[in-house]
Amino acid sequence: MHSLLVAAALLLLLLATTTAAAAAANIALPGCESKCGDVDIPYPFGTTAGCYRPGFKVTCQRSGGKDDDHAHPPKLLLGSDSVSGDGPHQVLEISVQNATVRVSSTVWFFNVGDERPTRLAAGAAAGGPLVLSAARNRLVHIGCGFRAASWGTTSPPSPQDGGGALAPPRRAHSTCSSSCSAEHLERQRTSRRRCDGLGWCDGIGCCDTPVPAASFGVRLEWNNGTGGGGGGSSPWIASVASVVAVEQEWWSRKDNLFTLKMSLLALGRASGIVVPALLDWALDNSSATCAEAAARPGFGCASKHSECANTTGSAVGYVCRCRRGYQGNPYVKDGCRSPRSFHPPAWIIFAMGLGIGIFLLLLVLATIFATKSLKRHKARKMKEHFFKQNRGLLLQQLVDKDIAERMIFSLEELEKATNKFDKARILGGGGHGMVYKGIISDQHVVAIKRSKLVIQREIDGFINEVAILSQINHRNVVKLFGCCLETEVPLLVYEFIPNGTLYAHLHVDGPLSLPWQDRLRIAFEVASSLAYLHSAASTSIVHRDIKTSNILLDDRLVAKVSDFGASRGISIDKSGLITAIQGTYGYLDPEYYYTRRLTEKSDVYSFGVVLVELLTRKKPTIDMSPDGISLVAHFIHLLSEDRLGEILDVQVIEEGGNEATQVAAMAAMCLQMKGDDRPTMRHIEMALQGLQYPSISFLRSNAREQERATEQTDMRFQRTNTSAIHDSCSRRYSMEREILSSGTFPR
Repeated sequence: MHSLLVAAALLLLLLATTTAAAAAANIALPGCESKCGDVDIPYPFGTTAGCYRPGFKVTCQRSGGKDDDHAHPPKLLLGSDSVSGDGPHQVLEISVQNATVRVSSTVWFFNVGDERPTRLAAGAAAGGPLVLSAARNRLVHIGCGFRAASWGTTSPPSPQDGGGALAPPRRAHSTCSSSCSAEHLERQRTSRRRCDGLGWCDGIGCCDTPVPAASFGVRLEWNNGTGGGGGGSSPWIASVASVVAVEQEWWSRKDNLFTLKMSLLALGRASGIVVPALLDWALDNSSATCAEAAARPGFGCASKHSECANTTGSAVGYVCRCRRGYQGNPYVKDGCRSPRSFHPPAWIIFAMGLGIGIFLLLLVLATIFATKSLKRHKARKMKEHFFKQNRGLLLQQLVDKDIAERMIFSLEELEKATNKFDKARILGGGGHGMVYKGIISDQHVVAIKRSKLVIQREIDGFINEVAILSQINHRNVVKLFGCCLETEVPLLVYEFIPNGTLYAHLHVDGPLSLPWQDRLRIAFEVASSLAYLHSAASTSIVHRDIKTSNILLDDRLVAKVSDFGASRGISIDKSGLITAIQGTYGYLDPEYYYTRRLTEKSDVYSFGVVLVELLTRKKPTIDMSPDGISLVAHFIHLLSEDRLGEILDVQVIEEGGNEATQVAAMAAMCLQMKGDDRPTMRHIEMALQGLQYPSISFLRSNAREQERATEQTDMRFQRTNTSAIHDSCSRRYSMEREILSSGTFPR
């Protein structure tokens, strides 16, 4: 049995080696290079003299020698005699059967206002055998605010064309228009689903047309001389238009379309994207028929089992193909071979089949056993490594070292609690992690947070969250039960909050949302938790990402502040610290954004945005005024002009009354541009407590003080805001626009 397996293995190896060598030898001329990296080089293409026909030269570009190909794969480029003036193109695939070459396409850029007719060609030299395939490609125009016209030209551009300029014909071959809607493009840019039927190249930031000819002219007509990010579109759009010829089959896939479109719109370049285009090729480069070509010297169909066919693509000339029943390269001698040309005796086939079958069966069984053993061993070693690494990081940040021992869950226990992190157990999540519902051994229902990204910033964030929450004990802060240190990024185990986020409860379809009294109470509870974080411990804790989606509600709608991954502790003897910017656009403190100095007042600003969201039911990250001003700036502007009713939620107007006006004034104080002008969270907590519980004893005994404080606050608001808000609105607006351009900072 052993000898049979060895013989079968040797036979398999011999057959594989012989077949591979024969295949390689049959696509190129003898002694010629037949492969460059992963790309085959069939004749009539070749890299050295005598290995290719005129016009079919390619170059194998290596960063080192041939021995270094595995570490640094070489690139196959079209030779200088077969490409146009836009530089050598990388060859991705050469097909003898289809007479095509797939190359990396060129992207041409047009600045806003450039309306010169321009002659273009994609990868083909004038008069050469390779031409851009009109039937297999699409001409794609990406940008904003223009109408594109294209037409066929008689020859590709040359250096004497003066940059490719030419006069357009009276009638264009094809036209299309592209405009930009900020709302529509933003939906496409931020959509998690790339195939949701929005129509990615339907004239919104993108349009496409058939390729007019192998060489073609393009002219853009700009709408009112504007384009790119101007004209009311999003500021992340680059101020150029892009034109590129793209392989039609590749372009038809939505993921490719989405990636190329958004890259060119946002960056003005196809960053890291290989955009393919197809070139047709043919021999002879003339209108001669196959019969005429066969009578000439140098006829290309060299295999005796080949036949000539007139080309049907964009190239001029003829092509060769193997006859029915044969495969291979018809351009080399004996290149077309029949798969049935070798007929071994029946006993050899039986012996080979038996030996191969037994060998493969044993090989599969051995592979399965070895793979399982290796996986178990590797998993055990990795768990031990991550546990030691994460425990060390955790001990560095914890004040009470015993917590690291009391709060630890095993990975096996959490996998059992979540049915191995079954998708059915997912409660929610975002770009950085998922939250699963689990039932641990003591029958407690918990929420388990698991990171998607395995990077050091995520590890540090999860360790920081454990260190922060282990020091906090407040009814309005989500409780951390423990963590699992046996994964590269630790898993966090929280109390299960069943009612979702404040964001989900506020932004529902329909006119009615949370009642005013619930909104007021939730605001007080969040303020109470922040006041506790800022002042109840020896180290002040700044949350740094206060927003409605990080405020959870339990079954009685009691607020629970969550997600402390970005939080930082500030020593009591310091007023702030300089740190990298983290947070969410719309809630981020502008002073912190510009100075990078984090203080407790950064949370005060974010809380002010939450108050505005509670009052208006509008989303700070999306909603803007008709003039393009952010929600916060628009709110303060209307408040300063005593037009608050124009932005308040109808339900708040009906139920809130004077309380809503007072909360709006608090929000305005929290949203002061300078942190020193903002109140502390303790003051906000007391003010909201006065609204929430107006009959408590200490407020009754200090009614006059409260009244005077309110009058002073109103006077200060009128004095500072009525006169200054108009001056600061433009500053705030420009700040918000600059923050908008930065997008959402990493969490």
